Amino acid sequence: MAEYPVIADDEALDAAVSALAAGEGPFAVDVERASGFRYSQRAYLIQIFRRGAGVFLLDPPALSHFDRLQELLSTEEWVLHAASQDLPSLRELGLEPPRIFDTELASRLLGHERVGLGAVVEDTLGITLAKAHSAADWSTRPLPQSWLEYAALDVLHLIDVYEILTRELAEQGKTEIAAQEFQAVLDRPAKPPRTDPWRRMSGLHTLRGRRALAIARELWLTREELAIAQDVAPGRLVPDRSLIAAIAADPDSKRALGAVKDFTGRASRTEIDRWWAAFERGRTTAELPRERVPGDTLPPPRVWADRNPEADLRLKAARPAVEARAAELNMPTENLLTPELLRRVAWEPPAQMDAETIGQALLDAGARPWQIHETAQLIATAFVDSVQESDDSSEAAS
Repeated sequence: MAEYPVIADDEALDAAVSALAAGEGPFAVDVERASGFRYSQRAYLIQIFRRGAGVFLLDPPALSHFDRLQELLSTEEWVLHAASQDLPSLRELGLEPPRIFDTELASRLLGHERVGLGAVVEDTLGITLAKAHSAADWSTRPLPQSWLEYAALDVLHLIDVYEILTRELAEQGKTEIAAQEFQAVLDRPAKPPRTDPWRRMSGLHTLRGRRALAIARELWLTREELAIAQDVAPGRLVPDRSLIAAIAADPDSKRALGAVKDFTGRASRTEIDRWWAAFERGRTTAELPRERVPGDTLPPPRVWADRNPEADLRLKAARPAVEARAAELNMPTENLLTPELLRRVAWEPPAQMDAETIGQALLDAGARPWQIHETAQLIATAFVDSVQESDDSSEAAS
């Protein structure tokens, strides 16, 4: 097994930057987090590979700054796999790519059936990567050498994969498509904070009444506060199902709460005072949450025929056309045009249903120019046909 030292002080980082500077070509970059173990999404290991330099494994919590590294990394393209997952953690450290190549996204655009890193490496290079530590707690210190080898292999082959996928994109005429998609990943703004994030608790739908929801809200907020303070994933303190079970049990005292069999989790009893205080706040607050909250999400397509028959006809006419075009382009339909974008323009189309106005509506909703080029006319034609079909049905009925 190869030995991979971890760069854990600024002097070693400076030496790594000098070595990377002596290499050539793009940088392969990957990040290991501790999702499911820690509250934060911070990077606990950064892997960088460059031809002529080798693999470098960085321990971000142990390093004080990344200014010189960023200066070097800003000179060349970065190759990542599933870049949207890693970029937030890297940006938190001040590491920002000038441009990227995403091997997962490229594989999707090329119509590859398997797009996980191991599958892409195997399909392109014939090399099998062990994924034994993919769900490990990367905040562990010291990191076992077997984990470090696994992490190094995640970037060691990425440049070879990048070159093969680049050729495939050119052969399929998708180089510009990929470039627009990669740029969209870079430009995508961070998601705004959710309104009432506690409403995403698993099992919340089983509770009845606004008072029960108020207790759920207080328990969720209390758990969130504790999780942040301890930097522990909330579900590892007390899982959602345990909070819901406690509410359903309707305990009349702290002791009764502690006796609820399904109220489990490593902090369920050690923090019993905290949970009971949340119960009491939920039971006494005058600020009761509404049972249903209006949102900007569209109703599910299965109810469109009753709620908006014209939109239902438009969607049913346009969807097969978009799916057929995706098949012709040898890519998943959701990469050609996400179902949400198609549903939005079908639900509330522009007054003038031609390719130009449909294209503008798609652009306003976040579609890329290549997606509009491939789908706007198809959608416009389908919408017009659906109007004709509706008219014909009306005449037949009369």
